[in-house]
Amino acid sequence: MRYDKVGSVMTADVVRAEYGTPFKEVARLLTDHRISGLPVVDEDDKVVGVLSETDLMMHQATVPDPYEPKHRARLAELTPGAKRRTAKSRARTAGGLMTTPPVTVHADDTIVQAARVMAQKHVERLPVLDEEDRLVGIVTRGDLLRVFLRTDQEIRNEVIEEVLVRTLWLSPRSIDVFVTEGVVTLAGQLERRSETEIAVSMTRRMDGVVDVVADLTYRLDDARLRPGQQAQVPHGVTEDWLRRL
Repeated sequence: MRYDKVGSVMTADVVRAEYGTPFKEVARLLTDHRISGLPVVDEDDKVVGVLSETDLMMHQATVPDPYEPKHRARLAELTPGAKRRTAKSRARTAGGLMTTPPVTVHADDTIVQAARVMAQKHVERLPVLDEEDRLVGIVTRGDLLRVFLRTDQEIRNEVIEEVLVRTLWLSPRSIDVFVTEGVVTLAGQLERRSETEIAVSMTRRMDGVVDVVADLTYRLDDARLRPGQQAQVPHGVTEDWLRRL
């Protein structure tokens, strides 16, 4: 089954900084390109960190206040994260300002995988790497959301072709497939219970599918069959999918 890859929605022309890029140049890059963050790369185009507007603001916010009592300033330096903030306040280049380690994805990763990483790491953009871990693009939340712009007809066609015909070896009209605003309804009767589980599982993983409503029945509950009986039940390529469910 085809899943859209990160490489199909990423931006290939990446605004980047090098480890030694000066603070003001980083600020200019963010302002001129109207972006809120960028990756930092080494001489081999490998990502060593990421920089955001927050990192630059932290630099300014942690500059010592000349009017603040010295004893209060010393206490502030003992709080958790104070060393990191102090280092950023003194940084003059991208290498000192950046956040490490960088959170990245590969161009061959699926959009679902990238979205999961974004949600787990609480980031808004991900540098995209090739097979040799070199920077080839960048993907944002907006890029990943493009998959939900697929039309209902496109989704319906893929369900019929990929799930019913290619995987389950069934007729395109074996069950009814309805799609409304990305919500797929599967209705009808299949031969085996395992086929209904596969149909729902595969459809749910499809790009652009918001939810799946399963109104499916089956003639044979193959989950209750003993091994010898299962061998007598005709099947196609569904066994591989059963192992993944």
